[in-house]
Amino acid sequence: MVKLIAMSPCADQLPIAYGSVEVTEVLPERLVSVAPFAGQSKVVSDRLKEQVGSGLAALNRRSGAVSWFGHGSWLVAGEVTLEALAAVTDQSDAWAVVQIAGTGVEDVLARLVPVDLRAKVFKTNHVAKTMLGHMSVTIVRTGAEAFEIMVMRSMARTLVHDLDVAMRGLAAR
Repeated sequence: MVKLIAMSPCADQLPIAYGSVEVTEVLPERLVSVAPFAGQSKVVSDRLKEQVGSGLAALNRRSGAVSWFGHGSWLVAGEVTLEALAAVTDQSDAWAVVQIAGTGVEDVLARLVPVDLRAKVFKTNHVAKTMLGHMSVTIVRTGAEAFEIMVMRSMARTLVHDLDVAMRGLAAR
C-alpha cells in the first residue's frame, strides 16, 4: 500500500539566502476566496470584520487578513461563513506562498518583476497582480524590506528557482 506524505508546496527548497536577502515559505492555515454577490459588498465587509477582524480591502491593497485578489474577489486568511452573501471557495492547497526579505530585496525583484516595487511607490500592504518571470503572481509588500509572493502551487519550484538565480546574480555583483 502506498503511503502518502503531506508536503508543503516548497518542501525541501526553502529557506535560501544570499547576502542579506532570504526567502522562506509561508504556510497559511486556511485561505478562501470571497466574491460578494451583487449588492452584498457592504454586508460581506461587515461580516468579515466580525469574523477575521478586517473588512474587504481596497483595490490593490491588503487589510489585516483580507487581500484584494482582482476582479471582484478577495483572498481571506481564515475561516469565514458568508452563506447567501458571497461565493466562498477554499484555496488553502492551491497556492505556494513565500516571503522574501532583506536589504536589497527590491533589487532582486527588479530583475524579475515589471512593476515598480520601490517603497516610495509600492507601500506596505500594497498588492499587485503581475508577472514574475513568466509566471502570474500576487505580490504584497509586508514591510520596509519584505514582500509576500503567491503563485499557483504547481509553479512553486519555478518560483524558488527564479528567485534563487536573481539572488545569486545580485550577490555576485
